[in-house]
Amino acid sequence: MANRVSDKLTEVHDRIYCCRSGSAADTQAITGMVYGALQQHAVDLGRLPKVATAAHLFRQPCYQHKDKLSAGIIVAGWDEVEGGQVYCIPMGGTLHRQAFSIGGSGSTYIYGHCDAAYKPGMTLEECKDFVKTALSLAMGRDGSSGGVIRMVSINKEGVTREFTPGNKLPYMDSNEGQYLT
Repeated sequence: MANRVSDKLTEVHDRIYCCRSGSAADTQAITGMVYGALQQHAVDLGRLPKVATAAHLFRQPCYQHKDKLSAGIIVAGWDEVEGGQVYCIPMGGTLHRQAFSIGGSGSTYIYGHCDAAYKPGMTLEECKDFVKTALSLAMGRDGSSGGVIRMVSINKEGVTREFTPGNKLPYMDSNEGQYLT
């Protein structure tokens, strides 16, 4: 049974998170391996690891076992070399650096919205509104998507996690409990 409100955002290092979709067992196993490898890598380096390193560590098992795993992963974070970054590893294990990424079953409903609404150079508040609107729209169409919004903002200063309950979603009528169209 799917848990629509499970936390799919996972910290893999101080300023690197992943968002998992697909099989929970597959993505949790891969995330555990990457977490351990990044911890050791940071000790070896004596500094925070690069986000690209984390993305490549996720890509490797997803690609090598693409016929056995059901795992789509978005890796995002901040490092001293490249700043903020987003990488997408869809099922099959390819790796794409992108300005933003969407994934999971609800993503098919919101590609057009995201392409139209995304603007380079958005402020933090504009980014948060973009994410909340996109997720709310996806949840309105996809019965397997969410119910709540968990969001992570990552920058040089650190990490901030935010939670938006289902009755506070942008396109939810709090009086009726229905999505607005």
